[in-house]
Amino acid sequence: MAKEELLEFDGTVTEVLPDGNFRVKLDNDHEILAYAAGKMKKNRIRTIVGDRVVVEMSPYDLERGRINFRHKTGGPTPPIGSGQRRPPPGRRR
Repeated sequence: MAKEELLEFDGTVTEVLPDGNFRVKLDNDHEILAYAAGKMKKNRIRTIVGDRVVVEMSPYDLERGRINFRHKTGGPTPPIGSGQRRPPPGRRR
């Protein structure tokens, strides 16, 4: 168990900043700077303005946090691109 317990808050992304940082407005009207958790980067989970997220924060620094969950939005997202793949390069028939 960790020395200090992390605080979890719900919020909405208001601005996307470089290097995986985000400006998040929490439900209690505080504005914080948050970064994407490693699992979100690894699994390439996209976060855009308006997304509902769960932010973990340390009790020692209440101005920064880590986004560890993005809530799914209403409908299905449209696919990026045509959806068809090219055959791998190789010999032709």
